Amino acid sequence: MTASIWSYSDSISVANEVASAAKGLADATGSETVAVEIGEKRGGVHGESFLLLTGPREAYNSPEVAAEAISRAAQQQKPRVILVGATRNGREVAARLAVKLKVGCLSDATKLSVEGEMLVAERSAFAGKVVAKVGVPFPAVATVKVGGYQALEGGDGGTAKLDVGPVDSLVRLLESRRKESGTVDLRKAKIIVSAGRGVKKKEDLGILQTLANEMGGALGCSRPISSDLGWLPEEHHIGLTGITVKPDLYLAVGISGQLQHVAGMKDSKVVVAINTDKDAPIFQAADYGIVGDLYQVVPAIEKALASRHN
Repeated sequence: MTASIWSYSDSISVANEVASAAKGLADATGSETVAVEIGEKRGGVHGESFLLLTGPREAYNSPEVAAEAISRAAQQQKPRVILVGATRNGREVAARLAVKLKVGCLSDATKLSVEGEMLVAERSAFAGKVVAKVGVPFPAVATVKVGGYQALEGGDGGTAKLDVGPVDSLVRLLESRRKESGTVDLRKAKIIVSAGRGVKKKEDLGILQTLANEMGGALGCSRPISSDLGWLPEEHHIGLTGITVKPDLYLAVGISGQLQHVAGMKDSKVVVAINTDKDAPIFQAADYGIVGDLYQVVPAIEKALASRHN
């Protein structure tokens, strides 16, 4: 498995995106791809071949354990590149890996390529205003931006096992509280209705949820709605520090359009913005704009949709 491209993520859906990124690098370099699993092989994870690391416990809940297990395996197998999904845990795993292996680390890559003996990544910089091109020499670690690659499907190859010995986390879980969780993966949604600070109170999100339901779409939001106010779970947060989406239709409702948010939805096919401020930056990123109060515009849209169904 020398000179191979490894992929790993604590999230199953993201693992398949990272595997797709690994396959692109492998095709360009004539290497093989290896999807790394820890403890047990999870259903739904695709790859051309798998490396199952046995010995550790609580691997997917502990970046500390995952990083140690993968680093032990990497010291034996010498992969050329280790790609990690840029989830909250994944970013920590990659940083720990880079330190343990004493290699460079590229973060939040949206595109990966090889130039000579360098791994090169394209990533958003300055809140999505520019695309930076950065590189590090092989061997290397990189995190793959969630939503940057189309998930790999199929290709369930053989599995090799490697015992890396017991790995226990120094962190102990003292209490667990279940948070409200969305039921729709926004990265797969064809239509997204996204709420911004123009929404006056949490209960008013129901207006936008109803519109999203009638359009067969999903409800998203800008950072203040999830991170600052806590009105929606973090998985609804679209933007540079949230998720990246590419729906057929993105309806931005009451969103000012700061660069941080635009970076997460700028590749949508059609963007429609609703805002009371005619000079709001979101109109610069929109294909169509409506200057008006969302509390008047959204019901009008719902009425128009209802008339089409009658």
